[in-house]
Amino acid sequence: MSSPTTINTLKPTLGPIQLWGIAVGLVISGEYFGWSYGWGVAGTLGFLVTTLMVATMYSCFIFSYTELTTAIPHAGGPFAFSRRAFGEFGGMIAGMATLIEFVFAPPAIALAIGAYLNVQYPTLNPQLAAIGAYAIFMTLNILGVKLAAMFELLVTSLAVIELLIFMGVVAPGFSMANFVANGWAGSHEFTGHAMSGIFAAIPFAIWFFLAIEGAAMAAEETRDPRRTIPRAYISGIITLVILAFGVMMMAGGVGDWRTLSDINDPLPRAMRMVVGEDSRWMHMLVWIGLFGLVASFHGIILGYSRQFFALARAGYLPRGLARLSRFQTPHRAILAGGVIGIAAILSDGHFDLQGMSLTAAMITMAVFGAIVMYVMSMLSLFRLRRVEPDLERWYRAPGYPVVPLVALLMALVCLVAMLWFNPTIALLFVGLMLLGGLYFLLTKTQRRDAEDTIAMTP
Repeated sequence: MSSPTTINTLKPTLGPIQLWGIAVGLVISGEYFGWSYGWGVAGTLGFLVTTLMVATMYSCFIFSYTELTTAIPHAGGPFAFSRRAFGEFGGMIAGMATLIEFVFAPPAIALAIGAYLNVQYPTLNPQLAAIGAYAIFMTLNILGVKLAAMFELLVTSLAVIELLIFMGVVAPGFSMANFVANGWAGSHEFTGHAMSGIFAAIPFAIWFFLAIEGAAMAAEETRDPRRTIPRAYISGIITLVILAFGVMMMAGGVGDWRTLSDINDPLPRAMRMVVGEDSRWMHMLVWIGLFGLVASFHGIILGYSRQFFALARAGYLPRGLARLSRFQTPHRAILAGGVIGIAAILSDGHFDLQGMSLTAAMITMAVFGAIVMYVMSMLSLFRLRRVEPDLERWYRAPGYPVVPLVALLMALVCLVAMLWFNPTIALLFVGLMLLGGLYFLLTKTQRRDAEDTIAMTP
């Protein structure tokens, strides 16, 4: 049997500012691309309604989820919460859903990195650039979590500054008339089609905030998680809500927003409408804009590797994925997620995904995983409040039980809407969950013999 230092031990090295960098960095690419696909199905006004709904859900969710992360600081995050609340099967559902979320989000971000580079170098193949991004940032993650977190904080800070600069530069060209024109799913009036578009756009509004919960997977590597995690999460969700609405409003009001929907680089295109093709601001946005994509891409690699690690350590996946490198990072888990992501990138154009681009399909798949995980996390909060009232909770969800109940009900509404509008992706998601369930059923002995302690006491 391997010693704990090679299998189970992650070192606590992260402080509140670094964790804020991870929490915001995991998400911030969502402000740069992906969300504008929502305009294509809902229009600017319809998508604004969708985003208001989703922002409310996420705010309620984060204030509730923080209670779980401080009470049970574990690399598995939602997997650990659900396993403690509902046993091994509950842990499997939450763990597999979280893994799907974090494995399928990076290919979409990598393709956006390729699209941004293609703006500067039209002869560069975006797929090759995306694969190159995997190689670079998997390597950086393998070299150590402290180095990875310092890099994440740097690029996240630059990305936030750059989004503020974008809003300032395009502000003179903003017109509310442009934003509201054809704003209800391509129509001037609110209709039944517009209502349908509001719900169909849910995955792309969630993309504004997707993966902020992943900072919980760095809980074992955080100093004083009971105090650090609330500070990072609350400041993180405030940062993201402000940026999401600011970017969406400003980009939509500078010209014909329909030319910015269904593309991977809406911000450079929006700025081009205001400052022209050859402006220094334009080149600045393309280059510094890459920092936002890199921050999320790099951060989510950290997130999926910790989820692979936690599931393998507990016997839910092959034990070899829990092996740590000499840098005390789960290198095999990092590589495993990279193999899946690169395979997804190479599959572009080979499958019919409901007429979606690969980027939109990967976003939708990741959101399915996220929504299931959100439901399981809120159910875990309610159950642990009931069955473990004496669990040490350094942070308690404000407005309990109303606030977590709002998060739970809105997550269920989102899940039903996504099942209705995305049946093909839903079937693929269910298929992956069933594969995880089959492995679960066949590996009872492996789980029993696992070394994982699951942080049953915080």
